[in-house]
Amino acid sequence: MSETSDLFAEVVLLAERASELTLKWFQSSSLEVEEKPDGSPVTEADRAVEDFLRSEISSRWPEDAIVGEERDDHSGTSGRTWYIDPIDGTKSFAHGVPLYSTLLALCDEQGPAIGVISLPALGERVAAARGKGCFHNGEKCQVFRSSQQGKSKVLCMSGMEYLSQEAKLRLAKSPYVLRTWGDAYGYFLVATGKIPAMIDDTMCPWDVAPLAVIIPEAGGRITTWAGSAIGGSDIGSSDIESTASVLATNGEVHDELLKLLGGSEKHGIAPRS
Repeated sequence: MSETSDLFAEVVLLAERASELTLKWFQSSSLEVEEKPDGSPVTEADRAVEDFLRSEISSRWPEDAIVGEERDDHSGTSGRTWYIDPIDGTKSFAHGVPLYSTLLALCDEQGPAIGVISLPALGERVAAARGKGCFHNGEKCQVFRSSQQGKSKVLCMSGMEYLSQEAKLRLAKSPYVLRTWGDAYGYFLVATGKIPAMIDDTMCPWDVAPLAVIIPEAGGRITTWAGSAIGGSDIGSSDIESTASVLATNGEVHDELLKLLGGSEKHGIAPRS
């Protein structure tokens, strides 16, 4: 890995500072929620946090590209791209639910390099760097294994509305218990060994990029619903930006869940907030 431990620490601290900014608006009675043209919500906090991150990245690494949810893409010449989701789970944030997060990721010419999920209202964070492992609040973490009883059949999804009727029936008849701890929080639970699997049908590049580092470094597996790999050294920014459906697991239940999903895969990117 070309990134140093110093860079990893710098990125984690930057994500922490950004996520802490959201607390200024969290559960505020004066928070205003707007609707973007695509129908997804946005707040002053979303824009302020992304602006903070863009400013910091541009001043520290001016030749890097930046892709974020709330602002136009910024091109670069270094071969590195930053992905920003200032508030993943804006709907949760706007309703005062603490399961939202700030996402930050860096991809280089070798693929996904650094990913961070910061949950400021919970005081939780998971971060990973390629080849260095995954860390929960600074301590190394990993996906759960079958030796951990009582967790092997819990499945999380951000929603079921886009599943085919056949997939819904297969999941309903399966031994899996569905819980809707959605958005990046579900992937945080997978990476820290709380649950074995998280499913999403609609993802954007800024959602996917951190997971492409975090899940593999935690010892898990992440693919599209059709089984195409998302994490790993053989995937680059172009792959990140063309991914929509995601299945992240501890690896042990992955093939079984792919069959339950029926190999379907959404094409194109749609917003999820």
